[in-house]
Amino acid sequence: MIRLVFRLAACAAALLICGQTYGQDIDPDILKAQAGTYLVAPEDGRAGCRMTLGTDMAIGGYSVSGQEACTKPLPALADAAAWNFDGNGGLILIDPTRKVLAHFVENEGSPMKTEDGKLFLLPAAPDGVDHLPTFDSLAGTWTMQRPDGERLCGVTLDSNVGTDGNAPLSLSGDCAANVAKLKLAVWHIEGFALTLMGGDGSSLGFDMRSDGNFDKSKQEGGKPLSLVRH
Repeated sequence: MIRLVFRLAACAAALLICGQTYGQDIDPDILKAQAGTYLVAPEDGRAGCRMTLGTDMAIGGYSVSGQEACTKPLPALADAAAWNFDGNGGLILIDPTRKVLAHFVENEGSPMKTEDGKLFLLPAAPDGVDHLPTFDSLAGTWTMQRPDGERLCGVTLDSNVGTDGNAPLSLSGDCAANVAKLKLAVWHIEGFALTLMGGDGSSLGFDMRSDGNFDKSKQEGGKPLSLVRH
């Protein structure tokens, strides 16, 4: 799902040249697909800031707006004046002098992150949310329920993350049969997505809401389901 990567002058120049060359030939559809409003947030759950990557030309790349929101939480990014592709699937943020402020790289299908993994570039962050959920912040007791409030199961999330990147969970003894049969045992977070998993490959995926609770991911299909903090 983290701090800024400041490059040596020579590396920054080389990266920027690569980005500019790539950017000049970029397909307009790819440019539009990458543009949009993002939350830039630290992996440790501290507050981040939102900025919009535009499609208009700017010095060294393409326009950036909203960066003033970063002045307090991530002051180094408040000077961002443009963004560009790096030529390898990632992107860079630069200041008016073309200094690279942050370099975000691909993250195996997950949101892009800085090279040290300390800062994430997150699309589609829930409105009003300015930070990433963490294992510590989500640990505790939750209720799995239908939108009308029908309780299906109690879920307790543990914050002790194993070497596999998952943490244990436990279910209450009164879970509905369709939940109990999944034998959910561990959980994982990736960006704003939370996944409950069983040892036999079963899983339930949830997406975070603006109020900090979770709704079952649309990709899961079936009846609506929520995880609400107890």
